[in-house]
Amino acid sequence: MRNFEYKNPVKLIFGKDQTSKIASEIPAGSKVLMTYGGGSIKKNGVYDQVIEALKDFEVLEFGGIEANPEFTTLMKAVNLARENKVDYLLAVGGGSVIDGTKFISAAIPYDGDDEWDILAKSLGRKLKSAVPFGTVLTIPATGSEANSGAVVSRSEIKEKRTFGGPMFFPQFSVLDPQVVRTLPKRQIANGTADAFWHVLEQYLTYPAGAPIQDRIAEGILNTLVEVGPKVIADPNDYEAAANLMYSATMALNGQIQQGVPTDWATHMIGHELTALFGIDHARTLSIIGPNLFRVMFENKKEKLVQYGERVWNITEGTEDERAQKAIEKTVEFLESLGIQTKISDYTSDYSEASKIIADRFKERNWLGMGERQDITPEKVVEIVEMSI
Repeated sequence: MRNFEYKNPVKLIFGKDQTSKIASEIPAGSKVLMTYGGGSIKKNGVYDQVIEALKDFEVLEFGGIEANPEFTTLMKAVNLARENKVDYLLAVGGGSVIDGTKFISAAIPYDGDDEWDILAKSLGRKLKSAVPFGTVLTIPATGSEANSGAVVSRSEIKEKRTFGGPMFFPQFSVLDPQVVRTLPKRQIANGTADAFWHVLEQYLTYPAGAPIQDRIAEGILNTLVEVGPKVIADPNDYEAAANLMYSATMALNGQIQQGVPTDWATHMIGHELTALFGIDHARTLSIIGPNLFRVMFENKKEKLVQYGERVWNITEGTEDERAQKAIEKTVEFLESLGIQTKISDYTSDYSEASKIIADRFKERNWLGMGERQDITPEKVVEIVEMSI
């Protein structure tokens, strides 16, 4: 196991009817900007719960944050916050709203010439100040409620970029699994797949003498396989929804990546498919991930065998056969959730996709990704072409 330092300062407030507790988590006298998405919180009751909890605070609202939060939209919130001297943010929504709020938190005090530089120049860890924020989670998926990373899009240049840093952990996150019962089945499927891939990016690399991390990761994967289909079939199943929500949080709260190699190339390629074609994030991972495993098969074979045995009960055949079967079972699981796993399932305009993505990676000097830094732009082309 590698050396590591780990600190996660997020206070999780988990369970039924916990939203009222946010009043005691926000400093008295704060001027709060409440951020949210397309308005579903006004239909499912969450908006009213939050407003009631914030009745003793001065509250401004900013809605309309997109499923892939747009830089131009977020800058409107930044300007609103600056004009009104907002000193606390509350993200009420899923991962996109929370990611967007992390950017707003960073951008409000930013004194550079162009806030896009926070993303384009990866300035997150260099910034000296940020506006504190909390979250009320409405969609189990990304784990953004318990980490310090974020992803923001800029559609006019068809880019999707990441940033993060220790100042961008939420101070608290409310997780009430009751919200799951109001979600469309597509969002539940996407959330299950998103969490599944978050685990695989940290787990499916090569053995690193870290059995605790492996067993926790496998426990999350096994739980997602068990409860994801249950929640899709019956969103009113509170126990299943609670385990789905906590699995998604555990998948990306930083715990299972300590002391081990991680990959994240599937995410980097997947982000480009979202930027180019607007494909849901979880679905881009499901398109790219299995084929990345196939192209990088020798790198990942030992962990694929372990994954196949411990998650899918694959115990017969040669190592190569078991590893290949593990990839097949992964695809079968994703498709059983209703997720299509080819680019051509979503768009016919893919002829230049592999070249565009590889060229972008070259421009960014991303010449060696993955746990061994050997996923080159040329291999990216192979992975994307195989995913069509």
